[in-house]
Amino acid sequence: MCKIQRGEELFPGILGYEDTVVPQVVNAVLSRHNFILLGLRGQAKTRLIRQLTLLLDEFTPYVDGCEIHDDPYHPICRRCRDLIEVKGDETEIGWLDRDHRYVEKLATPDVTIADMIGDIDPIKAARRGHDISDELTVHYGLLPRANRGIFAINELPDLAGKIQVGLFNIMQEGDVQIKGYPIRLPLDLLLVFTANPEDYTARGKIITPLKDRIGSEIRTHYPTAIEQGIAITEQEAWLDRPSPVTVRVPAYIKEVVEQLAFLAREDKRVDKRSGVSQRLPISVLENVVSNAERRALKATEEMAVPRILDIYSALPAITGKLELEYEGELKGGDTVARELIRVAVGKVYDHYLEGANMAQVIQWFDLGGSLKLDESVESATMVRQLNGIQGLMEKTKALGLSANEPDAVRSSAGEFILEGLYAHRRIGRSEERGFSAEEKRRETREETKSERPNFRRQYN
Repeated sequence: MCKIQRGEELFPGILGYEDTVVPQVVNAVLSRHNFILLGLRGQAKTRLIRQLTLLLDEFTPYVDGCEIHDDPYHPICRRCRDLIEVKGDETEIGWLDRDHRYVEKLATPDVTIADMIGDIDPIKAARRGHDISDELTVHYGLLPRANRGIFAINELPDLAGKIQVGLFNIMQEGDVQIKGYPIRLPLDLLLVFTANPEDYTARGKIITPLKDRIGSEIRTHYPTAIEQGIAITEQEAWLDRPSPVTVRVPAYIKEVVEQLAFLAREDKRVDKRSGVSQRLPISVLENVVSNAERRALKATEEMAVPRILDIYSALPAITGKLELEYEGELKGGDTVARELIRVAVGKVYDHYLEGANMAQVIQWFDLGGSLKLDESVESATMVRQLNGIQGLMEKTKALGLSANEPDAVRSSAGEFILEGLYAHRRIGRSEERGFSAEEKRRETREETKSERPNFRRQYN
């Protein structure tokens, strides 16, 4: 409440949820609801729930030595009740910081009631001389140890049904049976869950009483705009790295990398139920920068500027993150990834150069010109090659380049324009010849040449 009144950012670093997810989380917290975040992979679900600790007091008092961090004024465990009854105001107090009031567990099929709730500890009973059925012999599990804090369970549907029963029983009724002995534990905690929508609804692995006891169901989502995606990728990617070369990533490269994820999420060859994680553009951008950095180090250049060729070199960061449908499996991950890169380049090209007159550049290739670019070639050499194409480098002004830009920047811009023309099939490209005339144009030109002698004979 205080953060809202002061206008503070509630969840720093969580981008794109300001008007959708965050207000719903705030409503759930103010309503004292246990809630679940439903979303595909890579939607910052875990990161968001970990930041809930920022809403807790910086330090909280508890009965010193208590396993479940009992409130000194309202103890719930047998040990603390007995201790306070004897010592009263002399009871020793410990202080719990907010980071230790968060417990997280990944749900797996092998999780037991003992892990989550607790179990009888016969060694503790023997050492203290207690009866085995005494509450003082209980070894508490994760849930009681999260008392007066936040308990998060990731991938809730993977939790066995009997463990889910134990969860909702202690959530609402505050009692549980351990080895047949009933124990009353009215815990004070916030339960937060995460799940994939497909697992949550299709598999039917969440028992109905538990689902009914979850106060709010909040849907997360991927970035809705390219600008949001770029901001997230820039925030998360490791770009500010110690290196003898200066790394400069052009805006159009960032846009192409982000478009990859947006296109993959819409592509019918990619499984939409699995989703395309935001980790894809993050990993791709890191790989792209690394490839440019390696080239600059080998060429002893002072600046590393990524090129489109570097995105093709980052295929290992793409293929492993795409779950393909049958049609995609037939084509293969590499082929699908390359086609996605081509379409992404075409979209970004339109953003910067739509309507630009490229007749001179296309004519140069139509007249037999070809240019094979190597990702490892140094920037100065590549600029000389690109300068040989009439009218190409002057078009780089549309990308925001000035006349005195370094060769690394100019070479990247020139190659991007050629790749954009190739994406729109205005020029061709092959492994043998590199960039050349588009196949249909070349065939038309060759047919015209073969007809010309016959025309002259008829005319003569």
